[in-house]
Amino acid sequence: MNPKRAIILPKYLKVFEQLGENIKLARKRRKLTTEQVSERAGINRTTLYRIVKSDSAVGIGSYFNVLRVLNLEDDFKKLAVDDEFGRKLQDLDLL
Repeated sequence: MNPKRAIILPKYLKVFEQLGENIKLARKRRKLTTEQVSERAGINRTTLYRIVKSDSAVGIGSYFNVLRVLNLEDDFKKLAVDDEFGRKLQDLDLL
């Protein structure tokens, strides 16, 4: 069975690719091998490789576990925290 891939528009693909690169650099800075990170994250090395290569079929839980292993789980909490556009829409409804 082939996993479904999320469609990422080309103009946003760079953002997704940067995430994979940041994860790779964080692993290297900590002098951890791919085997160590994948084992501690509870995923196989192929999944870690797919994360670094920005495979959109990888589940968000796997990303979280890798960030947790790298002690970057607080970065995960920052996702979508500042909803400036949503607040503006809400303010328009109040008028």
